[in-house]
Amino acid sequence: MAEKPAEEVPLTLWGRRQECEALDGLLAEVRAGRSRALVVRGEPGIGKTALLGYTADTAPDFQVARAEGVEAEMELPFAALHQLTGRMLGQLGQLPAPQRDALGVALGLSSGSVPDRFLVGVAVLGLLSEMAAGQPLLCLIDDAQWLDTASAQALAFVARRLDSESVALIFGTRDPASAGGLAGLPQLTLERLADGDARALLTSALPGRLDERVRDRIIEESGGNPLALLELPYRVTAAGLAGGFSAAGPLPLADRIEQGFQQRIAPLPEDTQRLLLLAAAEPPGDPALLWQAAGPLGDLPVGPRPGRPAPDRAFRRTNGKSPPRLVRIRRVGSVCACR
Repeated sequence: MAEKPAEEVPLTLWGRRQECEALDGLLAEVRAGRSRALVVRGEPGIGKTALLGYTADTAPDFQVARAEGVEAEMELPFAALHQLTGRMLGQLGQLPAPQRDALGVALGLSSGSVPDRFLVGVAVLGLLSEMAAGQPLLCLIDDAQWLDTASAQALAFVARRLDSESVALIFGTRDPASAGGLAGLPQLTLERLADGDARALLTSALPGRLDERVRDRIIEESGGNPLALLELPYRVTAAGLAGGFSAAGPLPLADRIEQGFQQRIAPLPEDTQRLLLLAAAEPPGDPALLWQAAGPLGDLPVGPRPGRPAPDRAFRRTNGKSPPRLVRIRRVGSVCACR
C-alpha cells in the first residue's frame, strides 16, 4: 500500500486537516511502541469512513485489520469479531489455554458452552498483542453502532486495556458520546463542513460550469454534509446545473441521497447490478473475497467493456476509492429494488 502524499489531503478530505493531523499523531504514537484507541463520531455521510480510509492509506508500515457493523448481523454474537480476527487465527495457539478455548468457541472453531465474556475479551487483547509483536497493527471498525453486543463488549474491553502493544484501534460510529459501549473512550467528533470547504468540495466534484444559484442551493440542502454535497448534484440534469434547480422534495436528506443512488443504479446492466449487490453485502470491502464470491455467478464485469461501465467507474467518488457506502448503510435491499 503506497503512502498518500500530504499535498493530496485538501483535494480528498476538504475541511478535515485538523482531524487528519490528529490521526497522524495517533499513528506516530503507535509507531513509537504505544497503543491507542479512538472513536470517530458523526452523522451519516459526515466523513467517518473517509477518515478511516485516510488512516489506512497513511499507515503502509502497519498491518491493517477491518470490521464493519452490519444491521442484519446485530443478533449474531461475535459476528464482527469474526470479521476482525479472521486472518489472525494462526496466532491463536500462542494464547493460554483458557483464552484460546473461549475465543475458539466464540468464533465457531470448536464446540463448547457459551464462553465467558471476560475470557473472550482477554483473548482478543492477547491476540492483537501477538499480531503486533513484529509489526504495528491498525484495527478499523466502521459502523460501530451496528456491532453485535458480544463483539462490541469485547472490543470496548480491549480498547480500555491497550497499553504498549503497538496497536491502534479506531472506531467509526453514529452514536453520540453518551451512548453505546464506547462511551468514555477518546473521541474525535466530526462537524459539518464550513461554507468555504463545502464550496471547494463541490467544485472539485463538479469542475465544469455550475450556476451560482444552483451551487448555493446544493450547499444549503446539504447542510455541509460531505456525502450529500457529492451526491445531490446527481439528481440535477446537466441543464439544471448550468442554470435552474427544481424544488427539493419532502424526503429527508438521507432518503434523497439513497434515491439518487437508486436512479444511478437502475440504468446499469444486470450483471453490473449483481456485482454491486455483492459489494454491498460484503462489509469489509475485501476485493479478493468479492471476486471469489462472484465466481459462481458467471461472467460478471471486472472492468469497462463496450456498452457496459465498470461498477467502480459508475460509482467512483471524489477520493477515487470505493462505491458509495450509503448503499450498504441504507440496507442492501435498496439496491435490490433497483434491479
